[in-house]
Amino acid sequence: MEFIKLLGILIIIIGFALKKDAILIIVCSAIVTALVGGLGIDGLLEVLGSSFVKNRNIAIFIIIILVTATLERNGLKEVAKKLISKAKNVSAGAIIGIYAIMRGFFSALNISFGGVAGFVKPIILPMAIGSVETKVDKANEHHIEEIKGMCSSSENIGNFFCNVIFIGSPGALLVQGTLKDLGYDVTLVDLAKVEIPVALTALVLGVLYYYFKDKMLYKKYYINKK
Repeated sequence: MEFIKLLGILIIIIGFALKKDAILIIVCSAIVTALVGGLGIDGLLEVLGSSFVKNRNIAIFIIIILVTATLERNGLKEVAKKLISKAKNVSAGAIIGIYAIMRGFFSALNISFGGVAGFVKPIILPMAIGSVETKVDKANEHHIEEIKGMCSSSENIGNFFCNVIFIGSPGALLVQGTLKDLGYDVTLVDLAKVEIPVALTALVLGVLYYYFKDKMLYKKYYINKK
């Protein structure tokens, strides 16, 4: 019964389908996988410990997740919603666009502050939803799902297109190594010069997309429903 070793994956699928706490789902999946796979709790802890030592940067990610989860549990989302509710003229598209620009700027400096799990989900998403709720009596569920996708994509646009600008970033080194294997010997400075106009174009197009997408969604789910 080899398929029983996939029980952890089933737990993740069911957990996310039921919209349970993400961290709890992952922890439960890891424990169950270790048990049914014959690794045991001791083996699981040993793997986690050795992985932690080999990949120390993961500690930053773990700390951010734990801090964010604690703040969420103590009302971080509610504070974000209340904060944006005071600015009634700010749209969800504007909030997401501003974050994309901010993310791109910090990514160009190789500064990260949590990504989707640590910053977008607990802060940007509630602010975007809060801006909608200040304008309508009840936010449409499908509209909220669209906003979730927009928020996640803003992280990708800002980080992906701007990360190579920082000389020596993992992304820049990866591109340089790939080009070298293909016969193109380029410097990190050359990559940064080429990437700057690409990043600016991506951010401008992203901001315009969020602005017009937000207008379209508001018209689709509220104005045309009246």
